[in-house]
Amino acid sequence: MLDSNIQFVPGVGEARAKLLDRELGIRTIGDLLSHVPFRYIDRTKVYRIAEITEDAPALVQFRARVTGIGYAGEGRKRRFTAYVQDPSGRGELVWFRGIKWIEKRIEVGREYLIFGRPSFYRGELSMAHPELETVEQALSRKAESGMQGIYPSTEKLSNVLGTKGMYQIIRNAWISVKDRIDETLPDAVRTQYGLMPLREAYYNVHFPQSSEALRQAQYRLKFDELLGIQLNIQAHRTERLSKSNGFLFPKVGGVFNTFYTQKLPFPLTGAQKRVIKEIRQDTVTGFQMNRLLQGDVGSGKTLVALMSMLLAVDNGYQACMMAPTEILARQHFATFNRLLEGLDIRVAILTGSSKSRERRRALDGIASGEVQILIGTHALLEDRVQFADLGFVVIDEQHRFGVEQRARLWTKNARPPHILVMTATPIPRTLAMTLYGDLDVSVIDELPPGRRPIKTVHYTDAARLRLFGFMKQEIKKGRQVYVVYPLIKESESMDYKDLTDGYESISRDFPLPEYVTTICHGKMKPADKEESMRQFKEGQAHIMVATSVIEVGVDVPNATVMVIESAERFGLSQLHQLRGRVGRGGEQSYCILMSGVKLSKESRARLDAMCETNDGFRLAELDLKLRGAGDVNGTMQSGMAFDLKIANPTADAQILTVSREAAIAILADDPTLSRPENRGLEALRRRYSKEDKIDFSRIS
Repeated sequence: MLDSNIQFVPGVGEARAKLLDRELGIRTIGDLLSHVPFRYIDRTKVYRIAEITEDAPALVQFRARVTGIGYAGEGRKRRFTAYVQDPSGRGELVWFRGIKWIEKRIEVGREYLIFGRPSFYRGELSMAHPELETVEQALSRKAESGMQGIYPSTEKLSNVLGTKGMYQIIRNAWISVKDRIDETLPDAVRTQYGLMPLREAYYNVHFPQSSEALRQAQYRLKFDELLGIQLNIQAHRTERLSKSNGFLFPKVGGVFNTFYTQKLPFPLTGAQKRVIKEIRQDTVTGFQMNRLLQGDVGSGKTLVALMSMLLAVDNGYQACMMAPTEILARQHFATFNRLLEGLDIRVAILTGSSKSRERRRALDGIASGEVQILIGTHALLEDRVQFADLGFVVIDEQHRFGVEQRARLWTKNARPPHILVMTATPIPRTLAMTLYGDLDVSVIDELPPGRRPIKTVHYTDAARLRLFGFMKQEIKKGRQVYVVYPLIKESESMDYKDLTDGYESISRDFPLPEYVTTICHGKMKPADKEESMRQFKEGQAHIMVATSVIEVGVDVPNATVMVIESAERFGLSQLHQLRGRVGRGGEQSYCILMSGVKLSKESRARLDAMCETNDGFRLAELDLKLRGAGDVNGTMQSGMAFDLKIANPTADAQILTVSREAAIAILADDPTLSRPENRGLEALRRRYSKEDKIDFSRIS
């Protein structure tokens, strides 16, 4: 019944059904009942007109009698006014559209309950396009619910179907299906977790009988959503672990041991040792490894990845690493060659701009097995890239690859290789459960010895001369400086510093030949961008003016200053990534956040947080609170294609944890959900299944 088309709900019809589908993705009665209010107004409170002041809530209701009506203006400027009064004062109600409809429904001398947004004209209450009910209608509605939901909408939909209209069609939908809503959870599960029946939950989320009933209804519906997702994730995990099809790396051989004893650039941190041990344990189980490695910028993830790849090499298998940019791929290639110098390991690189000779060497080498480690970009996904025996895959900055792109890498073998995906974007544990529930999660939460915390300060434009003086001091010490802008060219709609203007300004204040400034942005030709990067990396340029293209992939230990212009324009995660470009050497490094004087509350909170902590995980938690979970990694790229309508993985972390525990227990008792009492659970699992999509959480 919940799958029925909304077109046949009273008050909807064909035109509105198409509009609801287009604007909100609502096609069925189930979709409509899952379209829950984002806030509620207590309609039990009735004001007197004299009590409605500038400090009143955004929406109020009052009871008054219509004392007269009037018209003004012509054509499109015509308006209809109803004058109202109660014992405490007077006011006016104004309509600019729908006048013919409203004038037929207003009766002078009759008393109404009036609800809307108050404003004041010449000190007197004025309300545009309010909702009106006769007192008799209000009394009948009061028996239903004293709290009215305000529903998410769009501008186009609001012009056709306002709050009251949405309320009415949801009420009509509820009446049509209320006796035919199937329970999804077995009684035992509902009892164990103290959950309201589904029918009551739908009713109370739309027409709450009390604040407590609303809380219980929201909890139940969020639990169902998160349980549906967790049933899929845990079922996939169980299925993966039931297959003994992973490559076995039984030995820690000469290459790994020689590297560990003779080639390490610095002692491993305790966290790095722990993660390598976790990976090592995965590769001797016979099951294919699926592991997510989280580590803050500069925490040493690349070294862990290299040592894990050496385990594969010692056991006769090849390994590859896919990076999101050519800059980062070539940086890894240079780093690996430097660290592996003197060892009998052949490393090759393959990118979109590889010259024919470099490309041929790489392709021939991996096909014959002579190349043990291949590093590359999206070029690794090409059909002509064929490995002799690929046993281990590392995906760096995984959120920058689409799901389909990543999936193609593990089809290079008949058997799937072990997979290690890495990210420097910290993801809170609760969110990782939803995004990557089928992956085992490792965290590097220590920085290598000798790394100093980066000092972060927030300046406005008034401190620009002070900033330039500080930049010159650092350059005089032999250091280098990044200056990052959010835009390439000036935008008329956004008053942010743009890169081209900034480059000219810095070139004037830091003139040749004393200072060399280079520029780098995503719209440059690859060769020009590479040359600009090379000049900066080799110390030929003192200042790099760039967009956030340098967020990932530039490792210049000599750079000690990161200036971020219009810092309020960036999200917390991106600010933290940019800050991680400095502090990679032993010298004290600085991040300077430049902004305008006028900042929103959220922007100020982000910049204050950046100044207070260098902990990426703390920042990620705050970022989720400020922005919500929706755009952490981007739905299309992260693989999180779940249609969450009610639950929020961050705000509802406790419900997420409970639903995960419930899913594990349910599947342990009935892995296929085939028992009669679990029919509703199987339907819930199917509703949130992604079996028709390539799912990153099912990479085996």
